[in-house]
Amino acid sequence: MFTGIVEELGRVRAVVPNEGGARIEIECGTVLEDAVLGASIAVNGCCLTVVEMGPGWWAADAQVETLDRTTVGTLAPGDPVNLERPVRLADRLGGHVVQGHVDGVGSVRAREPLADGSTRVEVEAPAHLLRYVVEKGSVTVDGVSLTVTTVADGAGLAGSFGVALIPHTLSVTTLGVREPGDRVNLEVDVLAKYVERLLAASGREPVAGGHRAVEGST
Repeated sequence: MFTGIVEELGRVRAVVPNEGGARIEIECGTVLEDAVLGASIAVNGCCLTVVEMGPGWWAADAQVETLDRTTVGTLAPGDPVNLERPVRLADRLGGHVVQGHVDGVGSVRAREPLADGSTRVEVEAPAHLLRYVVEKGSVTVDGVSLTVTTVADGAGLAGSFGVALIPHTLSVTTLGVREPGDRVNLEVDVLAKYVERLLAASGREPVAGGHRAVEGST
């Protein structure tokens, strides 16, 4: 389990294809301090297992499922990546409960720099994920825990949500360099999915309804 508080910006060192999958080598420092073979590290929000490591780098094997359903399949040498180790029981939960199980891929629709140094970002998301996104709720974008400021249901297969990024987040994560059109990993709040499942099992349907696209503070 993770919190969505990025510990370090790493960099892809190499991508080695392997029968449909790939071995991803990542250069970093902080997240290797207590890493061992078999440990988990979130890469842009995707939980991967350490299978090899050396001074200042580690490697993970990404299977076909991971490459197909996340942006890990598009990583190339030199790309920056958000890294986070699993939370310990004694740690503060600074973000929200993040599993590192990417639900799907969205894309940056727009970004608007503001005078105070922050940036508003609108992210397009598939409709089947947007149903779990609520204003003032939590969402994970490329492994970063963020507060939702707006939700706009779209007609058809996709809609969008907005987040507000403070200067610190922009400087220490990949979200500082994401531009319109860039694809991002999305993980919705797992609690919403459990609630929906429990309601369905009891024969009660979740209440349907649109979201208001109203600005709010984080």
